[in-house]
Amino acid sequence: MTEIGKLPLRYRLPRRLGQLYAGLILYGISMAFMIRSRLGSMPWDVFHQGVARQTGLPFGWVVVGLSGFVLLLWIPLRQRPGLGTVSNALTIGLIADRALAVLPAPHPMTVRIAFLLVGIGLNGLATGLYIGGVLGAGPRDGLMTGLVARTGGSIRLVRTGIEVIVVVSGWLLGGTFGAGTIIYALSIGPLVQLFLPRLVVRRAPAAYPDRVPVGRP
Repeated sequence: MTEIGKLPLRYRLPRRLGQLYAGLILYGISMAFMIRSRLGSMPWDVFHQGVARQTGLPFGWVVVGLSGFVLLLWIPLRQRPGLGTVSNALTIGLIADRALAVLPAPHPMTVRIAFLLVGIGLNGLATGLYIGGVLGAGPRDGLMTGLVARTGGSIRLVRTGIEVIVVVSGWLLGGTFGAGTIIYALSIGPLVQLFLPRLVVRRAPAAYPDRVPVGRP
C-alpha cells in the first residue's frame, strides 16, 4: 500500500486544506491575543495604522489596499496567488473579530505578558501551518517566501528584515507600537524557521512527479 507521505500533492489535499484553515484560524486568534495584551501589535498593523492616520482612510480599507499593493510586488518575484492567498485575505480578519469578542482584556501585567507570548507563539505556528499546506501564501508571507527564493537568504533573516522595515515605516507615519511589537518583529522569523520545515507538505519523489513548490499551488 502506498505511504501517504509519498503521494503526490494533489492526493494529499485534505491534509493541505486542514493545515490551511487551521493556520488561518490560529492566525486570527493570535492577532486577538496580541491586541488584548495591549503591549503592542504586529509590525504590519503598526504600518496599517500609520497609513490610515496619514490618509484618513478606515483601518480595514488600508489593510485591503495594502494587500493588493503587496500582491503587485509578487510579479517580479514570480509568485502566484492561490486558494490560501484569497482565504488569507477573507478569513483572518473575521476570525480575529470573533476572537476579540470572547477574549477578555486582562489587567494584571503577568496575564497581559502571557497573552502577548501566546499570541506570538501561535502566530509562528499558524504561519508554518498555512504556508506549509502549499495552497498559496498570504500576501505578506508570499512576499517573504518570494524574497527567500530569489535571494537565497534564510527565512529567519528575510522575515525579520521585513518586519523591522514595516514597523519603523509605520512608526514614522504615526503608527503606534509597544514592546510586544519589537519582540514580535525579532522573534517571528526564528519561529517560522522552526515550524515551517516541519509542517510543509513536500512534493512526492520521482515515482510520483508533482512539481508544486511551497507557495505555488
